[in-house]
Amino acid sequence: MNSSLLHRVALRDRRGTTIVETAFVLPIFLMFILSLVEFGHALMVNNVLRSATRAGARLGATEGQTTAKITQHVRQVIGGAIDAQVADISVNSAGVFDEGGSVPETSSEFDALPNIEVADAEPRELFVVRARVDYNDIALVPMPFMSGVVLEGRAFIRHE
Repeated sequence: MNSSLLHRVALRDRRGTTIVETAFVLPIFLMFILSLVEFGHALMVNNVLRSATRAGARLGATEGQTTAKITQHVRQVIGGAIDAQVADISVNSAGVFDEGGSVPETSSEFDALPNIEVADAEPRELFVVRARVDYNDIALVPMPFMSGVVLEGRAFIRHE
């Protein structure tokens, strides 16, 4: 047998292996690429939430602002990135920290803080602006194993 004949036989025996290899690798590769895109999107949304709460807190620190105006401003800022209606926005009194209380570590501990009407706040009173959104509510490709993941931004500031 000559070498060209052996080469043709070897190529004929390998026919279809490229398709099989692609069928195994392509789904994994696509999942990896989609995961990178989702991770980047989640980071972007998290940064937008943090930026929006800082902007809302700065607005609320000035005299004559209300909690409704702060909430509306935060929704307006995050509206450029996600559907603002899926975000849970709250403005809570954080005066307990002035009395030596520890900073909450969980979302439920933040939820326990009393609501505040910023227009009625005393000068130098500490409050926190929070914006939370469930990951699957803003995900480009919602994933069942990510249910329960919450993205959150918060900002503390004193009323002037």
